[in-house]
Amino acid sequence: MARFKFTALDSKGKEVHGEIDADTQSAAVARIREKQYFPTKVEEVAGSGGGAAPKGAAPKGALQMEIKLPKFLMGGVKTKQLVTFTRQLSTLVNAGLPLMRAMRVLQRQEKNVVLRDAVSQMAESVESGSTFAEALAAHPKIFDRLFVNMVKAGEIGGVLDVVLSRLAEFQEKAEKIKGKVKSAMTYPIVVLVMALGILTFLMMFIVPKFAEIFSDLMGGKGMPVLTQFVMNASSLMVHRLPVVLIVIAAIVVLVKLLAKTNKGRYVLDKFKLNAPVFGSLISKNSISRFTRTLGTLMSSGVPVLQALNIVKETVGNEVISKAVATVHDAVKEGENMAPPLQSSKVFPPMVVSMVEVGEETGALPDMLNKIADSYDEDVDNAVAAMTSIIEPVLIIFLAIVVGTIVIALFLPLVSIIGGLSG
Repeated sequence: MARFKFTALDSKGKEVHGEIDADTQSAAVARIREKQYFPTKVEEVAGSGGGAAPKGAAPKGALQMEIKLPKFLMGGVKTKQLVTFTRQLSTLVNAGLPLMRAMRVLQRQEKNVVLRDAVSQMAESVESGSTFAEALAAHPKIFDRLFVNMVKAGEIGGVLDVVLSRLAEFQEKAEKIKGKVKSAMTYPIVVLVMALGILTFLMMFIVPKFAEIFSDLMGGKGMPVLTQFVMNASSLMVHRLPVVLIVIAAIVVLVKLLAKTNKGRYVLDKFKLNAPVFGSLISKNSISRFTRTLGTLMSSGVPVLQALNIVKETVGNEVISKAVATVHDAVKEGENMAPPLQSSKVFPPMVVSMVEVGEETGALPDMLNKIADSYDEDVDNAVAAMTSIIEPVLIIFLAIVVGTIVIALFLPLVSIIGGLSG
């Protein structure tokens, strides 16, 4: 029996290293897979069996297997490209094409280099005996745990074509909602950038000129409170601009550092859910993502506890993730989902009631998808309403800011003209 050194990926896509004893390399690969790892490199340790090998040569009888994972494969695939790939693969498999042939067809027509090379490597892995889910797990930056586990459930249940279709629908709906939210935010962001540009120009170039004029004409008299406030703000921006920029940069860096800690991420996500105007939209979008992901996983045959673990990591909001963890623990103890959902105070009563009905009738996956459809529609309506409201609000905001500066500059002129008339 020989000893083999291996490099593999676990279920989360993290690289692990180790050694294992086996009669042959194939047996070593099989034992590694039994540990729920996807081997990327397996080679016999020199001197572990079969006699010494010449210096600089491979050990006698040694075999080597290596699946290289270039760094550029760890990203570079847009969501829309992944959605298109999933939909095309679903269509080909559903049409009766074998998985290997479908992958080769998509590989030839794929324009994205990263995805094309990933598909090529996945096809080679499947040809060498790996399951499709194992091949996907080797590319965690492209295919997340949701994707991998749904495919795994589809392969076990013999309904891979159905699961791929559900995955494509899930991705398309998620991308549609994301696109609508982005398009709704484009206009206010443009207006805010223009407003900040105008404000910076006035405060750094126009107001200082008036300050020099007023200091000569006022003759040492005090200026109105509003005018003095604007002058001080202008002076701060002109003379302390580097400090202001450093403070802004420090705040941004601090927020990013906080977002990397569990507690900081929880606080930021809680603020997002309770934020004025946008809080309701973010909350509805997060609940829609939670219910649709959980419903899609359960309807694809993924066990409920495993599905809750996946949802906890993919929901995208730490507050809801913590609530899902509580639900997972309750279900693990034999309880229903509805009570912990209600006690979390994150989910509206309507969601809790529909989940409760779904559990009682045995149609929880369908009920979860119906909740997601309802909230997707609410998000659409909220985005449309927000877009119509934001436009006049931003115009009023811009008018108030510019108007305040103009009034502040005219107040001393009124005083000067009054003094000249007297």
